[in-house]
Amino acid sequence: MVKSRFLSTLILLLASWLGLWAFIYPFFLPKVGQDSMAYMGMAHAADAPLIFILLLGLCLLVIIANLETRRMDARLVAVLGVLVGMNATLRLVPGPLGFSAVFFLPILCGYVFGADFGFLMGALSLLVSGLITGGVGPWLPFQMFAAGWVGLVGGWLPRMRAWPRLEVALLAGWGLLSGFLYGVIMNLWFWPYLAGPAQQTTANEPGGPMFWETSLGLGSTLIRYGLFYLTTSLWWDAGRAIGNLLLILLIGLPVLRLLYRFEQRFRFSRM
Repeated sequence: MVKSRFLSTLILLLASWLGLWAFIYPFFLPKVGQDSMAYMGMAHAADAPLIFILLLGLCLLVIIANLETRRMDARLVAVLGVLVGMNATLRLVPGPLGFSAVFFLPILCGYVFGADFGFLMGALSLLVSGLITGGVGPWLPFQMFAAGWVGLVGGWLPRMRAWPRLEVALLAGWGLLSGFLYGVIMNLWFWPYLAGPAQQTTANEPGGPMFWETSLGLGSTLIRYGLFYLTTSLWWDAGRAIGNLLLILLIGLPVLRLLYRFEQRFRFSRM
C-alpha cells in the first residue's frame, strides 16, 4: 500500500511538473510567435494537443493509483464524476466581474478527500465545462492545470475539523488568494507570445513596458509582468477572489458537513 500511495503522489507530481513546464518553457525560447496569434487564441496551438493528452493520461493514472491504494473505490469515483458534472454547470452561472463558482467545490473537495481528489476535481471540471460551453482551444489544458492546482493546495491545508468556523475561515482565505493566483498563472499561457516582433516599433526598439523580451533578466521580466497584470487582469481577478471568499463563508460549513458524510460512507478504512 505504501508503494502504491507513493506511486499516486509521484504521478501527481509529474502532472504538476508537466503543467509548470508548459507554462514557462516559452520564456526559454529564442523567439516566440507574433502578438496577433495570442489575441486570436492561438498561443501554444502547436503543443496544446499533446499537453492535453498527457494531462488526461496522468489524471487517469491518478485515479487508478488511488483505486490501488483503496483510498478511492468505484463508488467514490462515481461521486467524483457527479461532483465534476455539478461543478462544470456552476461555471455557466454568471457572476459579477467575471466571477465563477467553479473553484468552490475543488477547494472543499480537496480539503476533505485529499490533494489528488482536489486536483482531479479542478482539472476535470474545467474540461467538462469547456466541452459544455464550446470553450475548447489551446488554452484549455492550461485552465485545467491552474484549476487543478487550486484543488491540490486545498488538500494541503491543515485539518481543523475540531474548529468548524476556523476551518471555514482557512478555506475562505485560500479561496480569496487562489482567485488572484489563478489569474496570475493563466496570463502566462499567452503573455510571452505578446512579445513577438509585432510589439516592436522598429527593428532596434524594445517592446512596450508591459511585454516580455528575450533579453530581459528575471527582475525586469517580473516588473513587466506585474505591470501587465495590474493593468489587464487585477480587476477581474478581484471579482473572482472576493466571490470565492463570500461563497465559502456563506455556505462552506454545510457543504463541508455533507462532504464529510460522503467521506465516511464511501471510503475504505485506512490500514
